[in-house]
Amino acid sequence: MRHWLVAGLALAGGMLINRGLELRCVTQTQAAGNVQVAAPAAAGFEDLASGKLRIVDLAWPLNRENAFWPGDNYKPFELHTIATLEKDGVLSKAFCSPEHLGTHLDAPNHFERQGSSVDQIPPAQLFGPGVVIDISAAVSNDPDYRLSLDDVRRFEQAHGQIPRGAVVLAYTGWGKFWKNRTHYQNSDAMSRLHFPGYSAEAVQFLIDQRQVRGVGLDTMSVDYGLSRDFVVHHVLGKAGRYGLENLAQLDKLPARGFFLFVAPMKIETGSGGPTRVFAVLTPSDAEN
Repeated sequence: MRHWLVAGLALAGGMLINRGLELRCVTQTQAAGNVQVAAPAAAGFEDLASGKLRIVDLAWPLNRENAFWPGDNYKPFELHTIATLEKDGVLSKAFCSPEHLGTHLDAPNHFERQGSSVDQIPPAQLFGPGVVIDISAAVSNDPDYRLSLDDVRRFEQAHGQIPRGAVVLAYTGWGKFWKNRTHYQNSDAMSRLHFPGYSAEAVQFLIDQRQVRGVGLDTMSVDYGLSRDFVVHHVLGKAGRYGLENLAQLDKLPARGFFLFVAPMKIETGSGGPTRVFAVLTPSDAEN
């Protein structure tokens, strides 16, 4: 798919303004920076307007029911009205949220001291071709399954080599539990979490041999739930790559042939942040 289509989407949707006032925190207003677009982008706008492009929103809405990491350091999302049209002539709300809640990006500094923060990720790294590796059948038999190097090799045998600079997404099927926090966390009697993730071997291969920009999936963590060393987070962070967690609607995407637009909140020094992720498909992409 043509790169200018993504540039066109960036202009159309990139001026998203994330405005929030944290309770007992600072007021923050942030807008995405300008994107330089080549001349052919005009055709991209025509395709958007005519409906020739299909855009899939891969983010869940933020609300108090979102699953969050167990422990005292994580709290539910909070939203409060601070001004109303009736009283103030304007509707405005304030929110408090952990960085790593809902659909979000993990920046390299999440686990690596020298890693870049979310605001330091180069914009070019937030655009790229996407691929989806479907491991839902294996996960249905084993909730602790980790996407393996063999899974990557089978994918490439069926769909061709993963393109350089891609963002690789694992479709585990876990998103079907999103609205049931207990099932989504899947904690046992010993408070151990059971959900699928990536293997370190597969992610290291994707970084070293395919130069991927990041990886993502439809669970709470790129490391599977039972992990205690979070090795996949470390592999990503050391290589300056990011992870996308709690993605939605991965079942609506083809195995390859689409582009991703990743738009995290630009929190200065942040270890991550809530993120809108869009997949852009042409009709021919959707048929693959």
